Amino acid sequence: MADFDYLKKVPYFNELEDKSLEEIHRISTINFFKKGSIIFMEGEKGEAMYFVKSGKVKISKTSSIGKEYIIKIMEKGDVFAESILFVGGEYPATAEAIEDSEVIMLKNQDIENLILKNSEIALSIIKLMAKRLKNVAVIIENLALRDSIGRTASVLLTFAKERGINAKEGILLDLNLNRQDLANIVGTSRENVTRILSQMDKEGIIHLDRQKIIIRDIEKLKEML
Repeated sequence: MADFDYLKKVPYFNELEDKSLEEIHRISTINFFKKGSIIFMEGEKGEAMYFVKSGKVKISKTSSIGKEYIIKIMEKGDVFAESILFVGGEYPATAEAIEDSEVIMLKNQDIENLILKNSEIALSIIKLMAKRLKNVAVIIENLALRDSIGRTASVLLTFAKERGINAKEGILLDLNLNRQDLANIVGTSRENVTRILSQMDKEGIIHLDRQKIIIRDIEKLKEML
């Protein structure tokens, strides 16, 4: 097995030729973070982009009154902090390991130099950023146009698309998130998201099982958007 095989699990890197993967591997640094460790804080100088080799990383912002809003939970293969690539500046959010995690770091200057020499890698980065822009558009739409029920439905549908597992009972979401974390993603209170999920459960749209959720009626869930 080649040293760079782990890169094949990263979206937009997995179609690269071995030569390009080897070049990325050479500028990569692997860091281990215990659960609860801060990888970087919002407002710190941005010097690198990262991706998750194993574990989970929470990307969040904190309001002026101290309320946390979770932008995304990053899992194996997910890339984050790429927004400061090319332009530099400060990290726009905080990254925290919510499980023991291995995180790959690519220094901005190193990846920029590599992009200038390798058009295949440049294209993969462009695709990555285009996808991130689509994700941001969904977040803005949720906050601006949907109520808390619609936002909850949208978050569950996004989880189903990105990490849902087809099961006999429906689509299984093994989130490993508590209700407060889910509320912070939706942008509402823990009590409100608990009420919404309970109502969905009563109506047979989903089934709640601790930190697991089974989507039983995905069409009905889409109607709640």
